[in-house]
This record gives sequence, structure tokens and C-alpha cells, in this order.
Amino acid sequence: MGVITTGIISFSLIAINLGFSDRFFKVWLKSWLLSYLIVVPAIIIIGPLVQKLIDRIYK
Repeated sequence: MGVITTGIISFSLIAINLGFSDRFFKVWLKSWLLSYLIVVPAIIIIGPLVQKLIDRIYK
């Protein structure tokens, strides 16, 4: 899920900010890799904390 989400978001933002230039594919792949490397640890760390909070709220 993280691969698809970060791919779509990075593709969209690079397309909007840079346009489809000759650098697009290289910039997009770099951006996608960096965003994925940031998102996965965030999901692993933040996900359980959010789940605990939601469980507390709805119990």
C-alpha cells in the first residue's frame, strides 16, 4: 500500500511542480524512493500509536 500511495503522490507533485520535462523520470524515481523510505518507518512507528489511541477512544 505504501508503494502505491507514495508513487501516486510523488508522481502527481513532480508533474505539477516540474512538468513532464526530460528530467521528470529521474526526479520522480528519486522522490519516490525518498518518500517511501520516510513513510515506511513512519507507518511502523506511528501506526500502532494511532491504533492504541483509537482503541481507547472507542472502548
